[in-house]
Amino acid sequence: MTPFEALYRQSCRSPLCWTEIGERALLGPELLEQKTEKIQLIRARMKAAQDRQKSYVDRRCQDLEFDVGDHVFLRVMPMRGVRRFGVSGKLSPRYVGPFEILERYVADPGHIIDYHPLVVQDDASYIELPASIMDRKEKVLRNHTISYVKV
Repeated sequence: MTPFEALYRQSCRSPLCWTEIGERALLGPELLEQKTEKIQLIRARMKAAQDRQKSYVDRRCQDLEFDVGDHVFLRVMPMRGVRRFGVSGKLSPRYVGPFEILERYVADPGHIIDYHPLVVQDDASYIELPASIMDRKEKVLRNHTISYVKV
């Protein structure tokens, strides 16, 4: 018994074979041929709808480029429990701005990542050494202090 039959105490009439509840005479190759035709029709319509939606998205997806002097809004990512701009929860702004672009800076991608090969021990661990310590700070709580180190 299918879950539909268990819940409603009658068989489910699918759109592949619309028959009256008492009719059970359609058996054999004709029924199979009707069902395969309906399935092909459904697949063709779903493919057409998917292609149409993809063409809508492809038209809208473009790389954004801004010039000096343009005004832009910056997206603020919502974080739970963090008050941004004096408002928390649903009323916190999603975008802030407008800000004017004063300078366009294009960095050389070659110097961004400084790659050093890792030396891995036999137990798949490695020693990570800080390059330099930029700042130290200690946060005092009620019972203990937490030291922060900016590397």
